[in-house]
Amino acid sequence: MFSRSKRPALRLLDELQAMLAHGTVARRVETLRRVTDLFIGGAVEYNAEQIEVFDDVFTCLVENIESNAKVLLAQRLAPVQAPPRIIRQLAFEDRIEIAAPVLSRSEQLDDATLIANVRAKSQQHMMAISTRRILSGAVTDVLVELGDPAVVQSTVKNPGAEFSDNGYCTLAQRAEHDDDLADALGQRAIPRAQYLKMIAIASATVRSKLSAANPQASADVETAVREASRLARSATSSISRQTSIAHGLVRSLFEEGRIDSAEVHSFAVQRKFDETNQAIACLANITVETAEAMMVESRDEGVLILAKICNLTWDTVREIIYMRDEINGTRSPDLEECRETYERLRPSTAQQVLRFHRMQQAAAAASSAA
Repeated sequence: MFSRSKRPALRLLDELQAMLAHGTVARRVETLRRVTDLFIGGAVEYNAEQIEVFDDVFTCLVENIESNAKVLLAQRLAPVQAPPRIIRQLAFEDRIEIAAPVLSRSEQLDDATLIANVRAKSQQHMMAISTRRILSGAVTDVLVELGDPAVVQSTVKNPGAEFSDNGYCTLAQRAEHDDDLADALGQRAIPRAQYLKMIAIASATVRSKLSAANPQASADVETAVREASRLARSATSSISRQTSIAHGLVRSLFEEGRIDSAEVHSFAVQRKFDETNQAIACLANITVETAEAMMVESRDEGVLILAKICNLTWDTVREIIYMRDEINGTRSPDLEECRETYERLRPSTAQQVLRFHRMQQAAAAASSAA
């Protein structure tokens, strides 16, 4: 029931049936204005049943009404807890002047509705969605997949936008051909795992382009790309505050004797990329950059070598491989063969391979400094 203060609402709603049957467009617009005033004036006090009544009224009133009236309605309902059906209807209007206020501001639209809108409507609708205060990874996935360059850049520049692993992968691929997008990505605090993955993708693209342009210099191309990737991986600008905190915390725990194979397993199961890298680096006495390269760029052999040095169980190794594959968007071909190889691998052999790897890194560093 409406309270005493809401009796004008009851009288107004009683007028609607006759007006809808016989009223002019002008009268319909005036009634829409009055209903909107009434709803906004008391929206926080209406219960679910009353809001449903308003939803029915709004839906009836906007039929056969001029676009300018719909624009005004969208602008007024967008920032409030509006009835859900009319908000959805306005969001799916073809005219962007009507849809944009709702798509960009209304918190009544859930992810499923936003994704459906992206798939069904125009680039202008996507642009409006890209400016929302908060965007989930599920929504940005479809924006970066289907949006034009302007939409994708707007999404990347939105500080409230989150991106999934797949989203970052798509962005890396699109940035290969879009310098402006690459610049926009450079302004974001990208998770370390995704940053390294993007470097690997970019390196592979550069490698293929350069090799195709100059097949005779493929060895030089490989060397140049590896060096560029090494420098990019070690660049301090790529280390986010979150990554630095994770590295520092694990290093402190290691110095206190609290990092062991069980902790590595826990980090890997929780898909804590930065913590897993630093823990392996501490246990194997290597740099975290080496551990990162193993995670993102190496094949399974690199994982097995470091895991054996750290005396990790196969269950932990498997979780690390799963985490690495999720980051890379790949799948290791034969885990059973990996397990058998890991069980046969001797710690002394793993140490020898690691020493050889360090010698290669030292030689590359000396060559770069010369």
